[in-house]
Amino acid sequence: MMNTFITGLILVAPVPVSYIVEAFRTEPTKPAYTSWEPHLNYQYIKVDGNQIRYIKYGSGPAVVLLHTLRTQLDMWQKVIPELAKTFTVYAMDHIGHGFSDIPNIEFMPETFKRNVAGFMQAMDINNATIVGESIGGSIGLILAAESNKRVSKVIAINPYGYAQGKGIHRSSMIARLLFSISNIPILGATFWRLRSYPIFLQIMRGGVFNNKSLPKKLMHEINAAGNRKGHHQAFMNLIKHFPKWQQVREIYPNIKTPVLLVYGSNDWSTADEREQEYSLIPDSELVIIQNAGHFISLDSPDLIELIKHFVSGD
Repeated sequence: MMNTFITGLILVAPVPVSYIVEAFRTEPTKPAYTSWEPHLNYQYIKVDGNQIRYIKYGSGPAVVLLHTLRTQLDMWQKVIPELAKTFTVYAMDHIGHGFSDIPNIEFMPETFKRNVAGFMQAMDINNATIVGESIGGSIGLILAAESNKRVSKVIAINPYGYAQGKGIHRSSMIARLLFSISNIPILGATFWRLRSYPIFLQIMRGGVFNNKSLPKKLMHEINAAGNRKGHHQAFMNLIKHFPKWQQVREIYPNIKTPVLLVYGSNDWSTADEREQEYSLIPDSELVIIQNAGHFISLDSPDLIELIKHFVSGD
């Protein structure tokens, strides 16, 4: 009887502890300027009633950068300064990510697609190349499949349309465990309230070929953004809708705009999954970048030249 009581206590104890841990988290301060390009300031624009954080940099043809899940626009910090020499570069925090607003809504592919389309409309961005990584790439493909008039080309980097949206489970053992239990009542929410920087960093390391590709300051910035009120609940909701990222591929055969698919040789996707994605998109191009993982924007400088050539039509 005593052993049963002790076992029950051990199992239940993390629940109240997790609430205490969450209550004492420090809300991060909104930075005014990027840490990687000190003169470049963050801006905000209202889209469907929500404030969306973004940056605009450079001049020339429009390029819209869309980041991966659970990160923010600063994931492009190694890419933006170079692209801005030739293009007008826009990068935004997805709704519920970074320092964009976190509304109490369902975070489905349709939600992100509508928000990106609304951002482009609000900013009056036309004839743009969408360059998206992971779910960012999938969003670009959805916009192209729906013939969004503001999108002229799409570069989809490691698009997230495979494994029923569970590609991130392949990042590491801790990622597989954490994301597998996310939708279990009480248990999932408890573990997310107990989230910590070492766990976050371990998952992020599973997305690169070389751990040195992850800027330490960036990792701390993204982790801190996750302490915003409502952030982890929004991300848990996104996890609930993971399978829908594969389901949206049904409309990819409708794509008529030029598409470049880019995969890291060490991406979470398999060779067969990449070929299947490629086969769905008419007249698309496929490039594999060697020695790169899921976060190619951080992992490989080769991506910059690929983007330049494809946008310019060279």
